[in-house]
Amino acid sequence: MKAYTYIDTGRFELIDKQCPEIIEDKDAIVRVTLGSICMSDLHIKHGSVPRAVKGITVGHEMVGVVEKAGSKVTKVKPGDRVAVNVETFCGECYFCKRGWVNNCKEGGWELGCRIDGGQTEYVRVPYADNGLTPIPDNVSDEQALFVGDILATGYWAAKISEISEDDVVLIIGAGPTGLCTLQRVNLYSPKHIVVCEIDDARRQFVSENYPDVTVIAPYECKKALDELTDFRGADRVIEVAGAEETFEMAWKSARPNAIVTIIALYDNDMKLPLPRMYGKNLTFKFGGVDASDCDEIMRLIEKGEIDTTKLITHRFPLSRIEEGYRIFEGKLDGVIKVAIYPD
Repeated sequence: MKAYTYIDTGRFELIDKQCPEIIEDKDAIVRVTLGSICMSDLHIKHGSVPRAVKGITVGHEMVGVVEKAGSKVTKVKPGDRVAVNVETFCGECYFCKRGWVNNCKEGGWELGCRIDGGQTEYVRVPYADNGLTPIPDNVSDEQALFVGDILATGYWAAKISEISEDDVVLIIGAGPTGLCTLQRVNLYSPKHIVVCEIDDARRQFVSENYPDVTVIAPYECKKALDELTDFRGADRVIEVAGAEETFEMAWKSARPNAIVTIIALYDNDMKLPLPRMYGKNLTFKFGGVDASDCDEIMRLIEKGEIDTTKLITHRFPLSRIEEGYRIFEGKLDGVIKVAIYPD
């Protein structure tokens, strides 16, 4: 089978690999019917993910059909359509029992990082009962594609931000994860949502699809928040963009005693200027997604409360995945997300 593979820093290649087989009795083999390219794949390519293993097949956003299931897999069976979770987790350890599946002692972000992922034809999913979410018959592959990664990330970011109906929420970044975050934040019905995005096309996308949201460029951020909050600052800030400037914007835009949630992955170290922020009494929450709510996300999609199909702006067969990467990495042609389908 063909597999897009991490060869070295700055170098991915589409190479031939053997089809995966069941190794443990909780494994499943999934035939990939649709995948996608994620910003985290680019972080691996650029050497920003030290735990990533050279030689692995990249990709962790995918849906497919179960081809084989281990003897202890009970949630899914061969023939089932499934969304694959970005996280590999046992469900039994100290962290899993508390919902902190990103810190599972047996896993965390494994697929497409430490073990072979989904930019290929077949993928082995460990702990399949936890790592696979059944797709209802009335939900398409494109509707379900982002359940296990960026939708899970957006859901988690909104959840840990403790949003109330009285809050003004600032989301920094209207890339794919920012847009997924926006959909979940919107379901909390906060008083106001502000989306800050540097790219003109993405601001236009938000304005057209979310008319009740205030969409601003970075230079407009302070003025907009001053007007909405009587100069207090945002009650909740979710930073998704991942730049030094947006990191600083996040804590500066927050009112005293606010929650600042950082879900961006940075290429370089960020520093907290503690003397300058002393007295703001901010609560910071940051880290990798605990993707433990995929069943609920799928239910929201089935009910029509979440729809991310408009995020898919480009589609390529696996044989042309490098073209998809070129467009996605270069932010060309109004790209938001690139879907990869089998040849």
